[in-house]
Amino acid sequence: MTDATIARLTAEIAALAPSASIGRISAVGRGAVELTGLSEIAALGDQVWLGTRGGRLRGEIVHIDRERAMALPDGPADGIRLGDKVTLQGGDGLFPDLSWQGRIIDPYGNPLDGRPLARGPALRPLRAPAPPATQRKRLGARLGTGLAVFDTLLPIVRGQRLGLFAGSGVGKSSLLGALGRGLQADRCVIALVGERGRELRHFMEDVLGAEGMARSVIVAATSDQSAIARRRCLWTAMTVAEHLRDEGHHVLFLADSVTRFAEAHREVALAAGEPASLRGYPPSTAHMVMALAERAGPGVEGPDCEESGDITAIFSVLVAGSDMEEPVADILRGVLDGHVVLAREIAERGRFPAVDLLRSTSRSLPEAASAEENALIAKARRRLGAYDRAELMIQSGLYTAGSDPEIDAAIRVHGPLDGFLAEASEAPEAAFRRLRTVLGPGQK
Repeated sequence: MTDATIARLTAEIAALAPSASIGRISAVGRGAVELTGLSEIAALGDQVWLGTRGGRLRGEIVHIDRERAMALPDGPADGIRLGDKVTLQGGDGLFPDLSWQGRIIDPYGNPLDGRPLARGPALRPLRAPAPPATQRKRLGARLGTGLAVFDTLLPIVRGQRLGLFAGSGVGKSSLLGALGRGLQADRCVIALVGERGRELRHFMEDVLGAEGMARSVIVAATSDQSAIARRRCLWTAMTVAEHLRDEGHHVLFLADSVTRFAEAHREVALAAGEPASLRGYPPSTAHMVMALAERAGPGVEGPDCEESGDITAIFSVLVAGSDMEEPVADILRGVLDGHVVLAREIAERGRFPAVDLLRSTSRSLPEAASAEENALIAKARRRLGAYDRAELMIQSGLYTAGSDPEIDAAIRVHGPLDGFLAEASEAPEAAFRRLRTVLGPGQK
């Protein structure tokens, strides 16, 4: 028997509780239940089992006072009666393991593919603090993505945290799947929060594919699940990514989406009595989102942590009507290392990925590119900017060739450059050679 097997068995045995604290249900509502007998020993975030006529229902402690505690059930409260038994399960945590690669799990660490799932050797807290800011490594080297736009104009580097801002139906999930397949990383952890149930298999088999799935762990909470499960989904996925990072791996973390995570937190916080403030979101939303984002990024360095890896993260945000000022988008944009905007008008004319380059930026620049490459990037942005400013005149036939050399140059390269943004890429160096050809000679 190997040491790893012994460690897993030890963890399984340690997770068995010889005794349990019992309380009773004192009040039942459609959103939450009140418990007595546990307020002196329960802690916020503890899991409980609620006795019902049909068996047991999981719940989470969201409020405690001197007399009683309040729990949100992870499912319909139908069948719960006054006086039903409540079993305190205890602290929240997860036992992630490298063997979870290629698997689909729920927010509680249970398998969704019908096969047994080994428990890892150590319990990890679900809401761990970010690595110490003064000990974190700098951003690493530029990564190949398989997509020309990200290999050149919007480079992604190791340990970067990027936001993907898009409305519904503009190719967000397809882009995440392409990055999950093509971005250079050792492992991939994907959180699917509030997705439609039928899309889970489609994403796994068609969007991500067998090659992408082989190196990935998917954590899924579909749209029909409770708010506590949907909120927990991103925490579980981040905990798995942190475990892999601490094992020395470079981890790609894909979150779809932070908006649904924030909406789930809003439901939980309002049920627990927290008042709504900014556009209906409670005050704790900002800290919740920022704390999650800070857990990703470069690992720590030093004599005691030489094997620490990094988490390169892409957080998607749903923005209705391309409103970049809505609360979740505004909160997240301020703590990330760049943002990518997908535009509906670009998707509607058939170019994918529908990246609006003029509204997108990567804060890994200029360090992630050479002087010549930065000059090419600047030139491409100037050409696109000039065409964008004059597009109405060009399309209506009001622009006369020769009136402005910059606009003339922008018109010449606009079609090839727009096509370049949709191209695949073998490597950043090859993509920059192609960009140089598209833009033509000269750097002015």
